[in-house]
Amino acid sequence: MENGQSQVAQSKISPAETVFSGVGFSYWRRKIMSGFFTVLFSSSILIVLLPLLLIIGYLFFKGASSLNLNFFIHRPAPVGEAGGGMGNAIIGSLYVVGLASLIGIPVGLFGGIFLGEFPNSKLSNVVRFVADVLNGTPSIVMGVFAYTVVVLPMKSFSALAGGFALGMMMIPTVLRTTDEILQTVPITIREASLALGVPYWRTVLSVVLRSAKSGIVTGILLAGARVLGETAPLLFTSFNNAFFSYSLSQPIATLPVQIFNYAISPYRDWHRQAWAGALLLVVGILLVNLVVRAFSRQKYEHAS
Repeated sequence: MENGQSQVAQSKISPAETVFSGVGFSYWRRKIMSGFFTVLFSSSILIVLLPLLLIIGYLFFKGASSLNLNFFIHRPAPVGEAGGGMGNAIIGSLYVVGLASLIGIPVGLFGGIFLGEFPNSKLSNVVRFVADVLNGTPSIVMGVFAYTVVVLPMKSFSALAGGFALGMMMIPTVLRTTDEILQTVPITIREASLALGVPYWRTVLSVVLRSAKSGIVTGILLAGARVLGETAPLLFTSFNNAFFSYSLSQPIATLPVQIFNYAISPYRDWHRQAWAGALLLVVGILLVNLVVRAFSRQKYEHAS
């Protein structure tokens, strides 16, 4: 009888009493806090993406109308005259980044292989420290260094000096990325290859590097994207050229320097082309980063 009365009393508890009871209140508190932090983190992501979206949108607004065939194939028009393009600067940027890759990729790759295969040696620790310092060094310092080492002895600005400056900037990025990627390769893969009688150098080249090739390519692309938009080192090294130039010993036009010169000029047509050049540069770097994401995704899919 008493059990029946207690059951009837429990059935008469109101919904409000259920909500504010210990279990109900704890549930709603967790739900409210979860919703609050979901909104907070989502807003943070939007705040991070908003500047990028505004920059790309404004560049499209100001520069998209100036992107045409003449912009890609013609050199700059004479001062004060409308028309012309940035064809020489586009080719010059690819030329200088190619020279930088010839310097930065081999040195960074071989150095990264040494660090990855001998991670605990004293020399490896010193090289890592130096690479991290170089990664944080302002690019203008690299330009001054290249000016002292290459420009002054040659007594001329040159494409070679620009490639040297950008190559020095690529080395630490390629080196540290290669180092980190090689250390993720399981030691059992090396042991299996060595157990089959494969020489150590062949194991590194044919087994270890092949296993880590996606990550290494990712590091190389990131290094290239970083130096593609650098202006300060090139002002001290390759300088600029109003014509198409392919000589290693002569000044050469590059897209970042051309944008800088056009942006500070008093001519409205040059300002228009500067916006178009900036749009092209940002889109190029964005495409490189998308390729990097594709390689990274491929690496994780193979790992899983």
